[in-house]
Amino acid sequence: MKEFWDQRYNTNEYVYGKEPDAYFEKLITEMKPGKVLLPGEGEGRHAVFAAKHGWDVTAFDYSDQAREKALKLAVEKGVSINYYVGELEHMALPHDHFDLIALFYLHLPSDNRRVFHGKLQQHMAPGGMLLLKAFSKAQIKNASGGPKNPDMLYDPRDLQNDFDELMIHELSEQTINLQEGPYHQGKAEVIYLLGEKK
Repeated sequence: MKEFWDQRYNTNEYVYGKEPDAYFEKLITEMKPGKVLLPGEGEGRHAVFAAKHGWDVTAFDYSDQAREKALKLAVEKGVSINYYVGELEHMALPHDHFDLIALFYLHLPSDNRRVFHGKLQQHMAPGGMLLLKAFSKAQIKNASGGPKNPDMLYDPRDLQNDFDELMIHELSEQTINLQEGPYHQGKAEVIYLLGEKK
């Protein structure tokens, strides 16, 4: 997996663009700045946007290439971010700490997904928010991005079970038009989840 992402990010181009997701942009600007965790952050578009708006940013990804590009983007935008290479279970992140955790297109096999989502909730501060945007099962028929393994695409009921510790404010499936670099282009079927730690 690490080799795949290193290879994908090993280009001067930002393969998913430099601009944040619109939902994330709205949430970041509406919330009081605090501590945000961005797992699977890739080339840093969300981390850098959050930092520009006063957030204390912690991000991580499998890929060394992703980290390099994220730090380069941070320098370009005049901000500072904390960015690590590795997996959640190998990081000494504090519990009950983050005011916002945001996941974008972080697709895992179902068994790994349940464990990963469960662990993330431990790191949320009481009253903290979690935002997830991912491809739904219906995305399998589209060529606009995402895994081609159905087990790695998401279903609203599974996500509701995964995040059973949260008060769910939004859980919806939507058809959108992606325009995020060469790998996310065209009609896409996605799921949005927004939850709050009780």
